Amino acid sequence: MNQEPASANQGNILIVDDQLDNLRVLSTILTEEGYQVRKALNGQMALIACQTLAPDLILLDINMPDISGYEVCQRLKSNPQTCNIPVIFISILDDVTDKVKGIKMGGVDYITKPFQFEEVVVRVQNQLTIQRLQMQLQETNQKLLEQNSLLRLEIEKRRNTEITLQEVNEKLQAMALLDSLTEVANRRYLDDYLQREWQRSAREQTPLAFMLCDIDYFKLYNDTYGHVAGDTCLTHVAKAIKSAVRRPADLVARYGGEEFAVILPNTNFSGAMRVTENIQLQVQELKIAHSASFVSEYLTLSIGIAVCLPSHQYSPDTLIAASDQALYQAKQQGRNNYCAYISFSSHYLL
Repeated sequence: MNQEPASANQGNILIVDDQLDNLRVLSTILTEEGYQVRKALNGQMALIACQTLAPDLILLDINMPDISGYEVCQRLKSNPQTCNIPVIFISILDDVTDKVKGIKMGGVDYITKPFQFEEVVVRVQNQLTIQRLQMQLQETNQKLLEQNSLLRLEIEKRRNTEITLQEVNEKLQAMALLDSLTEVANRRYLDDYLQREWQRSAREQTPLAFMLCDIDYFKLYNDTYGHVAGDTCLTHVAKAIKSAVRRPADLVARYGGEEFAVILPNTNFSGAMRVTENIQLQVQELKIAHSASFVSEYLTLSIGIAVCLPSHQYSPDTLIAASDQALYQAKQQGRNNYCAYISFSSHYLL
């Protein structure tokens, strides 16, 4: 034979034939090629042998006394434990219909008797190579599935991490724009927001209102009740002002110390007055005792109001200055009230 001997133990082959001479010849050939060989004289023995230890390949005769090779193959293919074992029919039947039937029953190849040694060896090697490649492909596919699963888990993990980081960043950004004590906007955000609303109002030619709210005699409050109570007071006042300013576009911010600022986009003077009165009402309902105040037994606010149609002739600082001047007038008039900056009245919208 021209074929090189196979390496030892490279395959476990079951030969099924009721003819002892055929068993002996095939067993000798395949053993010399390095295969482990088992033998069965009939179909029933073959089925038992496959259940005991599944072979890598079966050489199966067709004409046998108890169970035909066709039926043996059919039973093997219907059993999940043996369905993947390749079967090569080896038979004296050489009609095309017999070969077609063998393939339909699940056989992978068909050898007719009398057979050539070289043909048997080559066909056996081919089928075992195919089986080995299929198993390698299955293992590769399984590894790929496992790797894909791990990759999906890693992607999901990273996505969740990114979402968490994004949420943390958003919280940090929000915290950077909030006053840590009162949890309303801080001065930095107030300045940015006022600039944006000034530009938008100038484009759309809509009124913009700005208010400064100052707690009356807050230094005396701190001196009387202590700074801890003062901080609590600021927090309650901030919440009260915020509850009085209800529109999403309106902004309440801590302007500094005991002062709070309110931006009211698209709001005319009468609208700003209503919000101001509502703010004072909300603060009054807090009923925060202030025994050191000269205007009330409870904590009060003085408020300065300015409203204008933004234009290139003025800047946001002009609006703030007007509101600050109005606040000064409110304090001069006895506190616990509100005033508007009169000299800026040519730009008020009633």
